[in-house]
Amino acid sequence: MANAQAGGQWYPSEWPGRIRALASGELTPVTPKRAATVMLLKDTGAGPAVHMLRRRTSMAFAGGAYAYPGGGVDPRDDDRHVRWAGPSLDWWADRLGVDRAGAQAIVCAAVRETYEEAGVLLAGPAPDAVVGDTTGADWEADRAALVARELSFAEFLDRRGLVMRSDLLGAWTRWITPEFEQRRYDTWFFVAALPEGQRTRNASTEADRTVWITPREAAGGYDRGELLMMPPTIATLRQLTAYGTAVEALGAAPARDLTPVLASARLVDGEIVLSWPGHDEFTKHIPTGGAPA
Repeated sequence: MANAQAGGQWYPSEWPGRIRALASGELTPVTPKRAATVMLLKDTGAGPAVHMLRRRTSMAFAGGAYAYPGGGVDPRDDDRHVRWAGPSLDWWADRLGVDRAGAQAIVCAAVRETYEEAGVLLAGPAPDAVVGDTTGADWEADRAALVARELSFAEFLDRRGLVMRSDLLGAWTRWITPEFEQRRYDTWFFVAALPEGQRTRNASTEADRTVWITPREAAGGYDRGELLMMPPTIATLRQLTAYGTAVEALGAAPARDLTPVLASARLVDGEIVLSWPGHDEFTKHIPTGGAPA
């Protein structure tokens, strides 16, 4: 069960016990699975808005929390070369800190999950084009087949004669779920602009609500305890408030540091201190026998 501590920070009730077990050597960390998520932006009169979804409270991981479209890498995301536009796989491998196959899988996961969960597709019939409306019944059939893993993303692109537009993505940050979590993910966060002619919809079975909201408004909701979020979500929202347009945010992406952010838990003067490097607002002090402060 999750509950809000400071502001709207997602903080599961089982964390203190798991942190203590990790500190005592009783807990062996789970290997994180690779994942990708996309901060989809569109310009408004109040600046860029970001597309967010609220995870169903029944979800085992981060139930009730606001997040971006995204999910785990499909093993088939790198099973064969996909039709590709934009920077080369070698460029992406260097940018993401992985090998070529890993780079393809992560970028494909970002584009595929955005289509699966938001109905937005960063692909086109040519390297300099993007598809328009993707809301027809035939598109929905393909999207459902992707979700059910009956169709790989490469097969989907080939079937429709589409090229994946990796140049429409900007790698923003990378966070790894803490070692004491039961479900761990090594997640690359990307930024992208909503393509002209496309529109988002709640296509995810994991979400009960979707919103377009400015990063400043979302951060305010978090600070008031009204919107529940995990640390990387609110951290990236605060970072996005610095940009006046989607293009500005995309332009800033190449210079962003992708050193992974990984929480650490250490024992200090009889209490466990939980911290995320570079993000002091998330620091928690957990008495050896009590709740976090």
